[in-house]
Amino acid sequence: MIVIAIALGFAVMGAAAERLASVWPAEEASRRTAGPRTALLAIGAGLAGGAVAWRSELPPWATAVYLVLLALMLFLTATDLEQRRLPHLLLDPLILAALLFVPFNPSLSPPAAIGGAVAAIAFLGLLGLVVRNGLALGDLYLVTPIGLLLGWPSVFSALFAAALLAAATSIVLLVSRRVGMKSYIPFGPFLVAGAVLALLTNPYLLGHAAAVGGL
Repeated sequence: MIVIAIALGFAVMGAAAERLASVWPAEEASRRTAGPRTALLAIGAGLAGGAVAWRSELPPWATAVYLVLLALMLFLTATDLEQRRLPHLLLDPLILAALLFVPFNPSLSPPAAIGGAVAAIAFLGLLGLVVRNGLALGDLYLVTPIGLLLGWPSVFSALFAAALLAAATSIVLLVSRRVGMKSYIPFGPFLVAGAVLALLTNPYLLGHAAAVGGL
């Protein structure tokens, strides 16, 4: 019942985040009406939140921290999709919360968490130098808390999944002529999706292995 309640709560947050991104801040607002994206974000958020809650064998307080951080990432995802930006109003609390969680995270040692963040920033920073206009500065900020939560070397699973999802989505959009070769497709939502996939598939992050001893 708790998992279902969390899934429903995240579904509501997904729809609310998409609606909020369309009207706030006023200077960026498109005031677009609800549509397929609203439904997709609600469904995706519900599945992600419910899956993390169902998968976690960590203490309830630690699971709650993961879910709160995931909720912040959800609002960033909606904003990036709508406005093509990742505002510091959401990024800064996410980074601070992830940093404060590092000494208490039962899944990761602090060196592994810090190593994950440093490696992710370095990798995306190098990629940004190679692929012109492929990454925004906000993506480097976003990958910081993701690296802190996933750690070394698990963060690379998230980055790899994000890259595959972004490539597949780009191909579909190009084939359907929804975008052109020079169109900008935000990478933030794919980073969040990759992080969720890594959390769900790595036994040391949410699973029994972490609960009984960690890394």
